[in-house]
Amino acid sequence: MPVTLTPVQRGLAAGVAVAALLIGAFAAGTAQGGGTAPATAGGRTLAVQAADAAGGKITVTGTGAVSGTPDQLTLSMGVQTTGPSVGAALQQANRAARAVTATLTRTGVRRSDIQTSGLYIQPDYTGTSVLPAGYAVSESIQVTLRTLTAAGTQISDAVRAGGNAVEVDGVSLNLSDTGSLLAAARARAAADARAKAAQYAKGLGGSLGPLLSMSEQNPTPPPVFAPGAARPSATPSPVPVSPGRQQLTVTVTAVFALA
Repeated sequence: MPVTLTPVQRGLAAGVAVAALLIGAFAAGTAQGGGTAPATAGGRTLAVQAADAAGGKITVTGTGAVSGTPDQLTLSMGVQTTGPSVGAALQQANRAARAVTATLTRTGVRRSDIQTSGLYIQPDYTGTSVLPAGYAVSESIQVTLRTLTAAGTQISDAVRAGGNAVEVDGVSLNLSDTGSLLAAARARAAADARAKAAQYAKGLGGSLGPLLSMSEQNPTPPPVFAPGAARPSATPSPVPVSPGRQQLTVTVTAVFALA
């Protein structure tokens, strides 16, 4: 008596037949080549697992650090004055700021290295009156000093020129040319990344393949920063400037093939 199959049963039977044909063909091809048919593990053949391993990737980060001696100083300073009116306070601040700027240029600072960075005018409500008792004006500048041997004298002279109105917010020491240092740091970062990847590949029982991609994080050398405020001193001694050493670090992310 013939057996009638449903459409679903017929589809399953066809799939099984196709799978049997493919397995038979693969076994025959392997026998012709002198090999053996791969065993199955968890529903996946060992050949497929080996192909996945061969196509694996290793992603690592590499770091390279170098140091150099800062050769320029950035000075943040300004003047602050008060007066009974906005005009009076602003006039005093302008006079002190001009004296500071003139002294800096006279001691060898280029005008292009002096930049206005802030102007603030605020009423002073000291007391109980609803009207301001006066006004405060602050003018700030940022100065680049490119000769550290002269920087101490330039700072001291500028502070004295501004009188009691002057304020120094802080200084930072920087590297003006980081080209050669960056090249050395990048070479160290790349070597560090490759060494790490080779260690991981060995630990996984494989070998390191070619580099697939690499990206670099923006190198940001931290400035040597010395905050503080200064007032003019009666003694004309220059401000001591110690450049020290500054570290520059490069970090890269590298992707290698796992062979």
